[in-house]
Amino acid sequence: MAELILEDIHKQFGSVVAARDVNLNLPKGQFVCFLGPSGCGKTTLLRLIAGLVNPTRGRILLDTKEITHTPAHKRNFGMVFQSLALFPHLTVGENVAYSLKVRHVDKATRRKRAAKLLDLVQLTGFMDRHISQLSGGQQQRVAIARALAIDPQLFLLDEPLSALDAKLRENMQLELRELQQRLGVTTILVTHDQREAMTMSDLVVVMGPDNRVHQVDSPLEIYRNPADTFVADFIGSSNLLKGLCSGPHEITIGEKSLVLEELPEILSSGTQVTVSVRPEDIHIVPGVEEGDNRLHGSVSFIRDVGSSVEIYIDCNGIQIISQSTPKGRPAVRQGDMATVLLPPAACVVLKS
Repeated sequence: MAELILEDIHKQFGSVVAARDVNLNLPKGQFVCFLGPSGCGKTTLLRLIAGLVNPTRGRILLDTKEITHTPAHKRNFGMVFQSLALFPHLTVGENVAYSLKVRHVDKATRRKRAAKLLDLVQLTGFMDRHISQLSGGQQQRVAIARALAIDPQLFLLDEPLSALDAKLRENMQLELRELQQRLGVTTILVTHDQREAMTMSDLVVVMGPDNRVHQVDSPLEIYRNPADTFVADFIGSSNLLKGLCSGPHEITIGEKSLVLEELPEILSSGTQVTVSVRPEDIHIVPGVEEGDNRLHGSVSFIRDVGSSVEIYIDCNGIQIISQSTPKGRPAVRQGDMATVLLPPAACVVLKS
């Protein structure tokens, strides 16, 4: 296990900035996800950690030892690529033990290690099969076992599940998380799949289209307390309401007052803000009901997907989305007038 520190990491390819002023401290034994949209720099960051590319500036430290310019083959990191890169001419066991062969480990020890790892990834008895005889999920397990063969200090995964179908992908997410917990190896996964990051990680590093890190925290904390409007909008679904700070506990949205439990101390009256409210925290009441934390509008659309119901309300040009279970579905139909209740505790204020 290892503690990984990135200090002021910046990476440019010509005039294109791929990672901008990244500072991270990743604890030992954690499962970390680099999450963000395509082009945000998350794969570049993983490749910098792996030693496959060098930073334009900044330092990378592993357990206080600088490894910024240490060649990839001397870092003792295991890596699973998106393409898997398995050798089709080798057997499953030979693929798993390949890195040990390069290190001149004797054949008997290699085979024993490969067998143990195949047991670990639930491929007992597959030692002498060829890669072409395996399903996509089985090939994924072989790639994972191969990366773990050298007892890596860091386990790096570059969107390894993206090619799998939805059901298999979810199964592999759970298997990979359970495996990491059993081994206790520090693991970094690159993904653009929010559900994957929320399911698997101890720590999520959210990167934005500006190639910066926007927030580093636990999945639940990022979901409930996003650092800015990008994180609130990117992670899950959120209602983002523009308003003005009009008091120590009050935001004005249009002509309506929103009373909150607390506002950031740095906000002064007249400051433009964005209020983030998750759809599942919003309550819908039929008809027009007056009072604070209430917006009025008409039901413009209802989407029932079986496990949940989404209700879209048009509040004088502001679209509000509410989500509920089928049993908790509000008694409204498309075209009805309704009142949107915004609970103070569910409103997160973000500076615009």
